[in-house]
Amino acid sequence: MNTEDIARRLVQLCREGKYEQAQEELYADNAVSIEMDGLPEGALGNAQGLPAIREKGRRWRESIEAIHAAEMSDPLIAGHWFSVSSRVDVTYKGMGRMDMREIAVYRVRDGKVVHEQFFYDMG
Repeated sequence: MNTEDIARRLVQLCREGKYEQAQEELYADNAVSIEMDGLPEGALGNAQGLPAIREKGRRWRESIEAIHAAEMSDPLIAGHWFSVSSRVDVTYKGMGRMDMREIAVYRVRDGKVVHEQFFYDMG
């Protein structure tokens, strides 16, 4: 699969709520996931390797009480990179409701996602 194929498939699976399938199907075993600097104590941080990325996703899903809305843009592709804008309106257990918006940037190498990085406002 080329970058455009991977980008479109990732968006399709995420829109369907199939995050684990997206990771299994599209991510390299040695992929990395990078969050914003300055995360609060206890927040889900960076992860290296597919098992750690899967665990990060599992912990995030377990922290959610309810999803009120979720959306993801079509991908913007440039060479081996692509980005998407997303929004998720969720109620977190013990934290209340948050309407979160972010830009995610992905790098593809040898037909797999090898890097994902998230950009968003905190606080």
